[in-house]
Amino acid sequence: MNKTASNIIRYFALLLLVAMTLSTVSCDMIDSLFGNDDGGDDNLPCQHENIVDSKCEGCGKIYVTSIEDILADGFIADNTVAEEMYYIKAYVDEIQDFKTGAMTLVDSDDNTIEVGDVFSEDGTPYIKMEARPDEFDSVLLLCVIENKDGNTFVQTAFVVEHTAIGAATKILTVAEALELCGEPGNVTEDRYLVAGTIKSITNPAYGAMIIEDETGEIEVYGTYSSDGEIGYAAFEDKPVKGDDVLLYCILQNYNGNKEIKNARLIDFTHNEVEFDESKYTQMTIAEARDAETDTLVKVSGVVARITYASGYIPNGVILVDGTSSIYVYDGDIAGQSEIGNTITIAARKTYWILGTETNNAEKFGYEGANQLDEAILLANDKGNTAFDKSWITETTVKAIMDTPVSEDITNQIFKVNALVKKAPGSGFTNYYIDDIDGITGSYVYTQCNGGDFDWLDQFDGKICTVYFVAINAKSTSSGCLWRFLPVEVIDEGYTFNQADAAKYAVNYVGLPQFLSTYTGDPAKELSAQVSSELLGFEGATLSYSSSNESVVYFTTDTPGVVTFHCGEEGTATVTVIGSYNGTTYSDEIEITVEANADYDSISIADAIANEVNDEVVVRGIVGPSLVNQAGFYLFDESGMVAIRVADAAVFETIAIGNEVVIKGKRDVWHKEGYEHGQIVISNATVEANYYGDNDYLTVDPILGKDIVYLRNLDKLDMIETTRLYQMEVTIKVVDAQYYSNIYVTDGTNDLILYCSSSSQYSWLKAYDGQTVTVEIAPCNWNSKANFAACVLAVVNEDGTKVLNTLNFK
Repeated sequence: MNKTASNIIRYFALLLLVAMTLSTVSCDMIDSLFGNDDGGDDNLPCQHENIVDSKCEGCGKIYVTSIEDILADGFIADNTVAEEMYYIKAYVDEIQDFKTGAMTLVDSDDNTIEVGDVFSEDGTPYIKMEARPDEFDSVLLLCVIENKDGNTFVQTAFVVEHTAIGAATKILTVAEALELCGEPGNVTEDRYLVAGTIKSITNPAYGAMIIEDETGEIEVYGTYSSDGEIGYAAFEDKPVKGDDVLLYCILQNYNGNKEIKNARLIDFTHNEVEFDESKYTQMTIAEARDAETDTLVKVSGVVARITYASGYIPNGVILVDGTSSIYVYDGDIAGQSEIGNTITIAARKTYWILGTETNNAEKFGYEGANQLDEAILLANDKGNTAFDKSWITETTVKAIMDTPVSEDITNQIFKVNALVKKAPGSGFTNYYIDDIDGITGSYVYTQCNGGDFDWLDQFDGKICTVYFVAINAKSTSSGCLWRFLPVEVIDEGYTFNQADAAKYAVNYVGLPQFLSTYTGDPAKELSAQVSSELLGFEGATLSYSSSNESVVYFTTDTPGVVTFHCGEEGTATVTVIGSYNGTTYSDEIEITVEANADYDSISIADAIANEVNDEVVVRGIVGPSLVNQAGFYLFDESGMVAIRVADAAVFETIAIGNEVVIKGKRDVWHKEGYEHGQIVISNATVEANYYGDNDYLTVDPILGKDIVYLRNLDKLDMIETTRLYQMEVTIKVVDAQYYSNIYVTDGTNDLILYCSSSSQYSWLKAYDGQTVTVEIAPCNWNSKANFAACVLAVVNEDGTKVLNTLNFK
């Protein structure tokens, strides 16, 4: 408030003080006030003798003591409390504490004095008073005066009279607050008192909430202590959903959103949540995990980790007891908890799957994340207890990744030795939990672009002891992938035991080379030596043998090169033996060789000519990978088409150059609401694999075209997405702060390569700034106005190629 406005208020305050004087003396003293008896000084003695605490017991006259007199030297001895109480007339300059009423008084001569606790005449605390003095109000107070170390102040004051001059001191309803918010852009100069019940805490980090009463609801953008110094997150005791609050706040209309701004919490009342406890069954967490969906449970455990939604809003906790762990999806619980707190909750058992992923999850047998929701906090010890690890299974990341998503392992803590990796992106950071091979693993599930896991930075590049959960599985049309949440990471200076190198070679390199079933001869070259810079060993050897060499056999036509073959139908046991520094280890896998079924197939050209949504069966050669899609290009003598697979696990069974039979739907993959897009055989399965290392390019690519030609292609001419061009281009990589893209360019004209980021073209980024010959196909998965492109290969001068192998294992 500016100086002029303040002075005007003070002027009116003085006028009101005169009016207050008339209202606070008895009728037989009026003459003396106007000079008829004693010159007009209302502090002159009346005609009675019984004066108690500056008030005449006979006539009721009040004797007012000026602030200047109270502050004068000698008025009260140092470090004492005055035996007599005194009346002070002034107006309120500032409220310091809206709960106790602590305030500063000022008079017309700008003398000021501090006041501690304020009560009504009958002893009601300031916060409970129906009409309480506010800034610029004129007041008459009966005061207890104290001096402490030479500082004189009002210890306690009782409000005898007050007249409102400043902002209204009444408590507003929500409807009244909404009205005062005004039009967009309006912000009130004054603060107002608004009361309501918390409907929800929308952001526990800074006390954003929605409060309501019988007249409506309003958003609260940030909540602080009564003096504005402490934020909601730091409150020792904080109001939560269902509690009644009294806020002293600014009201505003921010871009059309009427809200409370910078709310100071004056008072609140905890309200017990009403629920029928008899409907909830006390359980251990292990029992709750096994309970049927919608079972109402009551569990206790230690908060081991808090999760965050976008905006760093707490939205859930991992809860642990001595039997198991589970995820509690509840922002109110998360907002009231800290890691190490032991809490008791009542909640509903459920399984969660993202709504848009339900069909895909059902397709692959994923039943969802095992969790609790609709929780009610019954108790919180506010302690700092380490969660119980005695029940936790020690395993490997590889074993978790190999666990089918149909098994209910979500939100169950496992202990592993794992490599923690940080991978900064454009405007985000990914973190990975990989096995000790540095390859097998998955990414950490974040909704805050990785910012909620910056505590992992200290472990980047280290093999650590990691306690983690598979918090859920991302479910797409091509498969489901576990997503991880680290609960605790400990750097214990991991050192790989060299005596385990042979076992490592067998389990991480030898056995994963084989499938359990083959339908032809893969003629696959196998690893004969294994080294690991990460683990610090070199030259472990692998050897292979078969129990039935008519079914499975190995050749060494080239010294040191072992090739795996399948022969006649049947079953054989393959033994893989690892050796390192005199230590050996072996393990086995049973392999079945089956005959390919007979399939009636059509050419790729005929499949493309079919009607959209027709089922087609096509035989062809597997070509390079699609990008940002789970699939590959398929070739035969009639042409090329994109294949989008039903299950990304198929890439473990096929390789570029294999001859395969594909069954799927002749489709146009397009953005909703558009008809043009990408010609594709979608939801494809590999019905037969005849293996082989065939040249995928069975039709010569189109030559003599350039980037301008591709840029000018008609988006409606979707047949272009089945054509392959060969041309000379320059590779251009753009990695900015919040995005990354990769282009082919002629120096003037750019054509973007379709991808989620340039990292999907990591093999091509090595050519950044270089002019190279590429095999390139137009694509339009997102129904854009112009085609993007997919680079299948870089063609070297000698005719050899560097292939796009993104999706292949």
